[in-house]
Amino acid sequence: MNSTVSKSPLGQVPAPTAQAVAPATSAKALSTLLLAAGVAALVVITDQMIDNWAETHVLASWLALWAVAVLAIGALRGVTRLLAQNLMAGLDSWSAHVAHRRADQRLWAMAQNDSRMMRDLQTAMDRADDEDTPAQDINVLMSRRAARIVKSGMHYV
Repeated sequence: MNSTVSKSPLGQVPAPTAQAVAPATSAKALSTLLLAAGVAALVVITDQMIDNWAETHVLASWLALWAVAVLAIGALRGVTRLLAQNLMAGLDSWSAHVAHRRADQRLWAMAQNDSRMMRDLQTAMDRADDEDTPAQDINVLMSRRAARIVKSGMHYV
């Protein structure tokens, strides 16, 4: 072993990322809450249905409620897991969309105050618009750029 090379102790331990830990935990917690809510709702509905009969058959009604609870856990376990995973995936994509929109708004606000940044953004938008049909001469490129500036309302900048 080469004793002259020393490694940082921080470099040896990989840091867990919040994205790798949070989605599984959140989906599990949500799945558990949905399962508990579903089982509770089914037990309450069953209790309401056998209320008159339960007055004379206490032990049988107690066993029936437990049977409904166990069957509901077995039946709803997979459904609530899938529902929680789909809901978390939808919320994650919505959150990413909102963050992307906010970042674009902040970038646009900064570009309105900085002419170099605005020029870079306009060049990037021109390149993105022209990837399908690249312009052969400077006149076509400038006419496209002028049309885009007028269309997007950037002529005041």
